[in-house]
Amino acid sequence: QVQLVESGGGLVQPGGSLRLSCAASGLTFSAYNMGWFRQAPGKERELVSAISWINGDTNYLDSVKGRFAISRDNAKNTVYLQMNSLKPEDTAVYYCAAGRGPPWPESQNAYNYWGQGTQVTVSL
Repeated sequence: QVQLVESGGGLVQPGGSLRLSCAASGLTFSAYNMGWFRQAPGKERELVSAISWINGDTNYLDSVKGRFAISRDNAKNTVYLQMNSLKPEDTAVYYCAAGRGPPWPESQNAYNYWGQGTQVTVSL
């Protein structure tokens, strides 16, 4: 019954911005850590950013720090990823995930529920 549905992906030029959204249902959203992962062709899935349920503490991959911002709106059961100053190397399928384990650093069992992903392409 748990569902995570991403939206907001698309094609953007280098230097542009996108905001990804992930709407959650079927779980007590406010009690879950939320993370954004991405996977580029030929590369492993990596944890890009995470936000804690208990205090809203955030973490970021070094390569996106200062460009991306994660936030959550518990009243809307939604987590966001604002992506600015996008680079071609940000091109990937972006997934949101929910879990009760340590949100950062990446742990095999930290995230239990996953969305289907949304494509982000940064290109001229």
